[in-house]
Amino acid sequence: MKKRKWFKLASLLLAAAVIGTGCQGQTGNEQGQKKEGSTVQIDFWAAPNPTQQAFWKKMADRYMKEHQNVKIKVSPMPESPSSEAGIQSAIAAGNAPVISENISRGFAAQLADSRAIVPLDQFEGFDDLIDKRQMKSTISTWKFADGHQYVLPIYSNAMLFGWRIDILKELGYNAPPKTYSEVMEVGKKLKEKYPNKFLWARADLVKPTWWARWFDFFMIYNAASSGAHFIDGNKLSADRDAGVKTLQFFADLSKNKLVLTKETKDPFESGVSVMSDLGPWTFPYWAEKFPEMKFNEKYVLSMPPVPDGMDPSQAKTFADTKGLVIYASATKEQQQAAFDFVKWVYSDPQNDLEWLKETNLPPARDDLSTNKAFVSYFEEHPQLKLYAENIPNAIPPMDNAKMVELQELIGKEALNPVVKGEKTPEKAWEDMEKAINGVLK
Repeated sequence: MKKRKWFKLASLLLAAAVIGTGCQGQTGNEQGQKKEGSTVQIDFWAAPNPTQQAFWKKMADRYMKEHQNVKIKVSPMPESPSSEAGIQSAIAAGNAPVISENISRGFAAQLADSRAIVPLDQFEGFDDLIDKRQMKSTISTWKFADGHQYVLPIYSNAMLFGWRIDILKELGYNAPPKTYSEVMEVGKKLKEKYPNKFLWARADLVKPTWWARWFDFFMIYNAASSGAHFIDGNKLSADRDAGVKTLQFFADLSKNKLVLTKETKDPFESGVSVMSDLGPWTFPYWAEKFPEMKFNEKYVLSMPPVPDGMDPSQAKTFADTKGLVIYASATKEQQQAAFDFVKWVYSDPQNDLEWLKETNLPPARDDLSTNKAFVSYFEEHPQLKLYAENIPNAIPPMDNAKMVELQELIGKEALNPVVKGEKTPEKAWEDMEKAINGVLK
C-alpha cells in the first residue's frame, strides 16, 4: 500500500547494531536464542494491519498443531513513526524478531547492505518453495544485485490505470487508449466536450515525494522500457530512450492541460478526471463510499500506455509489493524453523486463497489468474482479475539502500520540472542522471 511516512535511521547506526547483535545468531549465542528444551521459539512480526495479523495467527496456530516442537508468536510490528523505523530501532536495540512480513524490496536493500537479513536462497528447499507456489517469474524480478534473494514476496499489486468508461463512451470510445498518441487523442476530445475535465488529477506530479514516483513515473517508465532496471547495484542502468519518452509523455499531458496538479477530493469518482492510478485497495473503499462505481459500467482497468510503435500487450508496470524476510540476529535453528513454516504455508494454494479473501491483496503467484483454486473468487470479483493476470508483468521497487534519496531526485530533477514546463525532457533526464550518479558514487 502507498507509503506515507519513512524514517531514515543512520546507516552507520544500523550497521553497528548488526555487527553487535547479528553475528551472535550465526554462532547460536544468547542473542535471539529463545529455546526451551527441544522447542524452538519464533517471533513473527506481522504488518500493522488487522487482517494480515489475523491471517498469520491462523497459519501459526495450524502449523503448531502439526509441529509440537515449534512455538510461533505472532504480533504486530511497531509502526512509530513508521514500520521501517520500528524494525530499524529493534535491530539497533538487539530486539529484532526472527521473521517479519511487510518488507519492500527497497527497504530490504538497506537491511541487506547492513547484513541484518539473510539470503533466503541459502535455505535447503528454497527452489522447491518457488516451484510449489508457482512464482518463478514473479520472484525473478526480486533478485538483488549480488545474485541473492533476500525477500519472499507475499503479495503483488500490479498497478493499473482506471478509466471512466462512461465518459470515454460519451467521447466515442469503447475501450481505454493504449499508446501515447491515443491518450492525447482522447485528451483532445475530452477538452473539446468538457473543458473543465482532465485526463489525470494528480497533485504529486509537482511534488518530490519519493514514494509517489512508484505510482506515476515508474508505471509509465516500466511500460516504455519493457521493465528495464532503473538501478543495478550502485549503477544507473536506466533505458535513456524510454526515460526521455516517459518524460515527454508527461510534458505533453501538461502542455495540453490534461493533468490537474492541485489537490482535489475524489476527482476520479466525481468525474473531474477520467484516468487514475489504481490499486486493488481502492475497491473496498468504493464499495462503502461510492457504490455507484461499478466495474465495466463506470470504470474499466488497463495497463499503462506505451510509446507509439510498441506492442501494448508487452507493457510492464510497477508492482506495489511486500514480502517476508528472516533476520540475521536469530539463531540458525530459529532461521531454519521460520523458513520451514513459510514453506509449509505456501505449499497449499488454499492458504493463498484465504489470504486473498481476508486482505484483498493478490498473492505473488504467476498462476493467480489460472489456478483453479482462485477461479470462483475472481468470478465473484472480476475487477481483480487483471491485477492477477499482470503479476508477472509488474516490476518491484529498486534494490538500493539509497532508494528514498534517488527517487526524490527523479522528482526534483526530472518529473516535477517537466510537468511545470521548466525543463525539456532531454535536459531533465540529463540533470537527473548527473544527480543520481553523484549519489551512487
